Amino acid sequence: MNLSGRNAIVTGASLGLGAEIADRFAAAGAALMLCARNEAEIEEQRKLLVTSYPAAHIATHRADVAKESDVDSLFAAAGSEVGGLEILVNNAGVYGPMGSIDNIDWAEWVHALAINLNGLVYCSRKAVQAMKPHRYGKIINLSGGGATNPLPGISAYAASKAAVVRFTETLALEVKEFGIDVNAVAPGALATRLTDQLVAAGPARVGAGLHERMTKLQKKGGTPLNVGASLCVYLASAESDGLTGRLIAAQWDPWPFADAIKDKIAASDVYTLRRILPTDRGEAWDKT
Repeated sequence: MNLSGRNAIVTGASLGLGAEIADRFAAAGAALMLCARNEAEIEEQRKLLVTSYPAAHIATHRADVAKESDVDSLFAAAGSEVGGLEILVNNAGVYGPMGSIDNIDWAEWVHALAINLNGLVYCSRKAVQAMKPHRYGKIINLSGGGATNPLPGISAYAASKAAVVRFTETLALEVKEFGIDVNAVAPGALATRLTDQLVAAGPARVGAGLHERMTKLQKKGGTPLNVGASLCVYLASAESDGLTGRLIAAQWDPWPFADAIKDKIAASDVYTLRRILPTDRGEAWDKT
């Protein structure tokens, strides 16, 4: 899964999964533009990568993806410092306010959507504008458990991540004729700074069940970061060409997919979000 000769923007790249994705991309030979809201943290990540990969071309740019002007500046900087754009990884994200919807800070809820959804969509818009003329590109959106399961207590996260998957499916169809693949990644249950925030919030705010799961995850460790990061490398590489509009689970799905399997995926609704009907569960009360 070689990324030599490919240029990538990775958002939220200073810590956790984003930093691991940047590391795996640098190891695979990609030229990188890394962004995060914290300038000191993103610069520290650049220094670590340059030490590990002296030949890598790595640039950084401080940006808040919730601000359109920051995103415009990010893509302009990538064009001048890295070159053309083949890959965008939309990793920036937050949990948002924790607690019951009637008690949380509404401004914080809206801001979480601005980062997790609006920012991702606007970055994708900029990427499509850059990729269309070359009729090739890879857009990789980080989603996760919030897309496939209700998560009481962190409704902004759950709603935004589900929306990310449906946007992924929709954008994939819009840009398919231009050779741009768009996929979402479920990286597994990660033990990161976000997990620490959930545990610190307490069971009263995020629910006893979720708090118990996150506490166990914090103690035992979650899915290794390199599992999700390696899937991102695969989806950014030529090896995954034609695989698009899917939510791929890093820990559970049998990637990389052989060409015959990719053809079967393309002809089906496998790895997509769909409504479950009574007949899918062996019931017969559907209207005929």
